[in-house]
Amino acid sequence: MLPAPGFHHLHLNSVDPDAAIDFYVRQFPASAKTSWGGLPALTAPNSVLVLFTRVATAPATAPQSAIWHFGWHVTDTRESLESYKERPDVTLLPLYTTDEGGSVFVSSDTWPSTGRTPGLTKAQIAEAKARGVQPTRTGGFGYLRGPDRALVEYAGNHPAERFNHVHMYQDDPFCAQFWYQKHLHAPVFAGRTSQTPLTETTCRVPRGPERSWPALDRDGMFRAPSAAVVFGDVAVPWYVRQGDRPLVSTRGQLHDHIALSVTDLEAWVTKLRSEGVTFLEEPYRIGDTRAVMIEGPSREALELVEVA
Repeated sequence: MLPAPGFHHLHLNSVDPDAAIDFYVRQFPASAKTSWGGLPALTAPNSVLVLFTRVATAPATAPQSAIWHFGWHVTDTRESLESYKERPDVTLLPLYTTDEGGSVFVSSDTWPSTGRTPGLTKAQIAEAKARGVQPTRTGGFGYLRGPDRALVEYAGNHPAERFNHVHMYQDDPFCAQFWYQKHLHAPVFAGRTSQTPLTETTCRVPRGPERSWPALDRDGMFRAPSAAVVFGDVAVPWYVRQGDRPLVSTRGQLHDHIALSVTDLEAWVTKLRSEGVTFLEEPYRIGDTRAVMIEGPSREALELVEVA
């Protein structure tokens, strides 16, 4: 069986790639400006790249595609937050703590989560209040607004700064997990499988009825069902899509595609064709190597890049 791909890069469209890269280096100083395949790029300490293609007009962020945001580990969330507060080029985004409107900038300033995913429902918040549960005020996650209206999560406290995840939505999270396992041999992220055994024919699980907080939207967000896979040291978690409209293609949007590294492109092309996977682009040259573009279960574009 072909080994699982590694995580190669996240590809963004940007009106000013150089300015965008400079912004990210300021916020995540262990990263650096570079280039790859003839394109401007940001390199993270774990050798993950963020590639940029220059576009003439602001890339779309709506309607919602499968890619929601990307995230970085930082060594101290609160220290990062205090630093960001003093920077005029940084816009911090509030996390609402209830639908009544309270908000914080970092999740550790509100009631701690108790389940497998972040967030508490209204009933759980009421219980936490009744029990006098207090915020931990240590670590946690927060969000800032990046160039081209990118949503960027920073989370700690971790041993070192690095590119950590690409957070997505899926029309059917557990079905998507089966798809990534079957077609890309992706390992499942620990703790993000269904608590009830499922198969490829029973994987469609309705969206849970309850929203939870903290959330970027005052009305909260749906976090169930959720699932995740991992490529190398980069997690690819997802929640069920928030609205009733199917997710749109990522191509041409701010988050254009995710790229995975493989060592034998021809073998992967043969395998994926035999399995009926949708090809968006046939094999093509990129820099000094080759790549192919396929489509994931919720119309996310996935590039397979051949590496030595």
